[in-house]
Order: sequence, then structure tokens, then C-alpha cells
Amino acid sequence: MKNNMPTSEYNAFYARLTETPLAHWLETLPAAIREWQQHNQHGDFKKWQRVIQQLPALTAQHVDLASQVQIGAASEAQATDIARMQGLLKQLMPWRKGPFDLFGLHIDTEWRSDWKWDRVAPHLSDLTGRSVLDIGCGSGYHLWRMLGAGADLAVGIDPGQLFVSQFRAVRRFVPEHLARNIELLPLGIEQMPKLAAFDTVFSMGVLYHRRSPIDFLQQCIDQLRPGGELVLETLVVDGDINTVLVPGERYAQMPNVWFIPSSAALVHWLQRLGLQNVRVVDECVTTLDEQRRSEWMENQSLADFLSPDDRSQTVEGYPAPKRAVLIGNTKGG
Repeated sequence: MKNNMPTSEYNAFYARLTETPLAHWLETLPAAIREWQQHNQHGDFKKWQRVIQQLPALTAQHVDLASQVQIGAASEAQATDIARMQGLLKQLMPWRKGPFDLFGLHIDTEWRSDWKWDRVAPHLSDLTGRSVLDIGCGSGYHLWRMLGAGADLAVGIDPGQLFVSQFRAVRRFVPEHLARNIELLPLGIEQMPKLAAFDTVFSMGVLYHRRSPIDFLQQCIDQLRPGGELVLETLVVDGDINTVLVPGERYAQMPNVWFIPSSAALVHWLQRLGLQNVRVVDECVTTLDEQRRSEWMENQSLADFLSPDDRSQTVEGYPAPKRAVLIGNTKGG
């Protein structure tokens, strides 16, 4: 099978898949990547790749992915290297998901994604030795935390080319024995066949962007092996099993928000799709400390999206963002 693979920066990942129950993905994945390479790359992506190539040639000796994403200690790099890294990595702004610590350089992202991970992690099945998929993974922050929690293989998909570039910039500094176990593919869920092979599938911050939420949830479930675990984190509203907010053109200034159900409705949806042991493990209102502008994300953020007269509402008059985490399992296993 490997002999038929095209020359690609993903060849090492293709080879890694042959060692796993995901080997059958190689029947379609190289063609999907080739399609993306031929038709979806644009000028900015090429510029971002040149930025990455100019980063200092450093390989971290110290890596902490269990309590944070720290790659390299400050003592492992010269001050000139850090200054060069900062200038280059700022060309990949805005940095939305993080934070990252690279050889003492702190990338203070818009989102404190570590806070979200701290809410999710205590409720997960042990990730040790598992293959995990993160759908809509952004720059891949949570992929690193999944690896730190013991995952054998952490795969993310996200079509955002800036996210792909940010991920590659971070991974550039990681030792090969770790780098071979983590990958971000420039794909959407639509390019995923029904693999039925991942142990755990994460979807965090994606559902409300989908025009057909039930179809999207089924696509997530289709990636799981029998007995696998789905971890869903998304916006919710208060209400009962029949409550779903369908906002107008914008919600919190986002133009692509379609459905925001209650947690009870989400439980019902997932049960209708055949998941077992569906439970809501966390609910919380997003605070101005968790999502905000920073030196690495200078665009508008949550404070600009809430009503200045009533922070419990968005500028459009909808309930302010509240997020929930739900977990369920496929049958069998």
C-alpha cells in the first residue's frame, strides 16, 4: 500500500497509520490530501510555510504536554533565537487556541483552551494507548494535551490553512518520537469516510457552525469503533428537551451560527443516534478571562460581542455564550 503513496509531507503519517487499526484510511486519504494540495492552497499558505522554514532549527529536550503545552525550556535557546521566533510566529497571527510555551516564549492566545481541557479531562476514559480524533481542532492545542494524556495517536482535522500553519510551526520543535504520533490534516468532516476505528472522537466548538447538526453528529459517530467514546463540547442555551435557539444573521457577531440547543435536547439527539450512557458532565458561561484579546490576537473578542449594558446578553440580545460538555459511547466493544 505504501508503494502507491504520492510524494507528500504526509508520507510519515501514512506510514504511521499502517501500524494502527486506521490502516484502511489509506484507501482514500492520500487522494483527499492530494486534492487539497492541488486545488485549495493559496498564496497566504505558501507565505506561512516560508515563515515556518525560517524558524530556528531547535529541537526541544524538555517537553511537558501533561500540565500545559511547553516545548523546550528557556535555557535551551539563545535570546537571538527567541527574538527571531517571536517575530516570525507573530506573522501567523491571530493565534486563537492555546496557550503555547516555546523555549520560554509565551504565546498568549485569545482562548484559554487549557481551561476547557481542565473541564473536559476529568470525565474522559483513560486515553492511554488510544487513537483519538479531534474534529475542527483549530491550531491543535488539544491534540497536544491528548498526547500528554497518553494517547498513542492524536489526529486532528481542520480545513483552516492558518491553523495548519500554526500547528506545523509548533511541531517543528518537537522530537521525532513525539512528532510521529500527532498530525493535523487540512480536511473537513465531509472528506472523512466512515472509518469506525477511533477510540475517542472529540468535537469541541464546531456543532453550532453546522447547518445540519444531526448529520454532523452522525459523521462524528461514524469515526468511532464499537464501544468508542464521543466527547462533544458546544454552545447551549437553557431549556428543556425541545429547546433550540436558531439565531438570526449573527450570534455574538458570528455569522455562521445555525443551531444552539439546550443540553437536554443534545442528550436526546445523541440518544436518538444510538449513543449509550449519554451524560452532561459540565456546563459553564464563557467569561471575559477565558476569551479575550491578547498580544497574539488583536482582533475583536468576547468583550466586544456582549451587550455593554447587560453582559448576560450578546449584542444581538441573545443569551451570552454558555458551553456544555457531553460524553457518550457507541454500542459494542
